[in-house]
Amino acid sequence: MQTVRAILKREFRSTFTTSMGYVILVVFLVLAGFLTIKGRFFEMRQADLRVFFDNLPLLYLFFVPAAGMRLWAEERKAGTIEFLFTQPVTVAQAVIGKFLAAWLFVAVALLLTAPLVIAVAWLGNPDPFVIATGYLGAFLLGGAYLAVSIFCSALTRSQIVSFVLSIGMIGLMTYTDSPAVLSWLAGIVPPYLIDALADMSFTGHFESMRRGVLEFRDLSFYGILIAALISVTCLVVDNRRESC
Repeated sequence: MQTVRAILKREFRSTFTTSMGYVILVVFLVLAGFLTIKGRFFEMRQADLRVFFDNLPLLYLFFVPAAGMRLWAEERKAGTIEFLFTQPVTVAQAVIGKFLAAWLFVAVALLLTAPLVIAVAWLGNPDPFVIATGYLGAFLLGGAYLAVSIFCSALTRSQIVSFVLSIGMIGLMTYTDSPAVLSWLAGIVPPYLIDALADMSFTGHFESMRRGVLEFRDLSFYGILIAALISVTCLVVDNRRESC
């Protein structure tokens, strides 16, 4: 755990050693505020964060890949991945540490949307449980997006390629329950897989939580998905390390 914690601290601090981390945060917060206000947040005068959570999957589609694209691609391009593994650290520790650092960055971004919660409290008497489950769902959704992004980052030396690949994979996994995607998949996969693919939609499980419904199946979905993608990323990084 000490090794993972050390990597987490190093990676989290490195996010803010350049202006990129701050730029990503500011762009996310500005767009979150703009889309929320544009969605007639104040005009509806409803004491909830429905408008914010409605826009979050789309915001995450670009924000999370931007936060995760450098995690492994930068190490490989700079040639520091070899140095990393000359230290007393395992592949799993390195992958988990980097993932947790980026997830903490996502958590910071969510915490900085606290003024929206204050605005909701000003508008009325919101249900704190619904807001709490919504933010929990947002945190887990960010973790799922990030798990895809760190996997894509491990596949390439280019941060741009990692970014684009992440958007493509996340977009597909986010909207697998949309009628357009299901119609397209119907001509490719057997009918019995359609429902299974729809159940794997990122937004489908987030939708329940943002409405205040906290179910084990949603929590386990994100937990299993993140663990599986982290495991696959470990295999990819280990293979890349041996080929260096």
